[in-house]
Amino acid sequence: MKNPPEQRSARAFGPVPSRCLGRSLGINNIPPKVCSYSCVYCQLGRTIALEIERRSFYQPEEIQQDVLERVARARRLGEPIDYLTFVPDGEPTLDSNLGREIELLRPLGIKIAVISNGSLVWREDVREELGKADWVSLKVDAVREEPWRRINRPHPALRLGSILEGMRAFARAYKGKLATETMLVRGLNDGEEDLTEVAGFLAELEPSRAYLAVPTRPPAEGWVEPPDEERINQAYQVLREQLEHVELLIGYEGNAFAFTGNVEEDLLSITAVHPLREEAVRELLAKAGADWQVVRKLIDADRLVELEYRGRKFYMRQVGGRLGL
Repeated sequence: MKNPPEQRSARAFGPVPSRCLGRSLGINNIPPKVCSYSCVYCQLGRTIALEIERRSFYQPEEIQQDVLERVARARRLGEPIDYLTFVPDGEPTLDSNLGREIELLRPLGIKIAVISNGSLVWREDVREELGKADWVSLKVDAVREEPWRRINRPHPALRLGSILEGMRAFARAYKGKLATETMLVRGLNDGEEDLTEVAGFLAELEPSRAYLAVPTRPPAEGWVEPPDEERINQAYQVLREQLEHVELLIGYEGNAFAFTGNVEEDLLSITAVHPLREEAVRELLAKAGADWQVVRKLIDADRLVELEYRGRKFYMRQVGGRLGL
């Protein structure tokens, strides 16, 4: 017998700054923490209810009303909203009303995004409902069985091969913007072989953006750590060999894409998204009328790190200093 619908009120929140979507109004269509994965790095902690059966948690009209109220408030205050984003305290595609909720929100005239772990995309109904959104992100942390189970800790009934094939089918049919996100965890999926295999699979999907992330908030398991900057840069370069658009998600949400007019902050913002070659850094400094002392100052302050990859120097925002590690 299926569980009864969750009685707690549905929630919408924001708008908040998003590293991928600008100003995003979040939609929490799953109560905490109902998910098909129990990822070791999850900022929400360990999964409380590990599930793969889709069901109704809230009435679609509840979701609609909460979002309408938030949008009206944001408009009164002059706050822009770029996306309505299903980014709940669990896996959004577990909600059997997801497609209906997207349809109810369409009249608002705001683009709709869904951030999913992709674990249920082997289901035709899930692919159909995700296809109603303007922007979809799928998680691809690993494409081999052993690291997938270690990092994502999936429901035992899930099969990686079926998930990957479902992603291929969705990517072929999807008309919106497809993004992927790969969370790098030190010692689990940051080896060159793992990265090369992930890059090859992502190249099949041809996403509009392939994001590489590291844990930036307290994870479910205390032993989880991000890779060092050298390994993050290597991951970026490996993916760039097969994908045109790769970005890092290692900066603060509010300024990862910002240009402040302050050359130090601009340099840190850009290198939190893209490791920059030395010549690109020099060009940025020249445009700002600054010299190399800016870079040396940031390195000495443990805010920027100098790396080498295949004979070239790269500069990237330092991970350890920002995370307080």
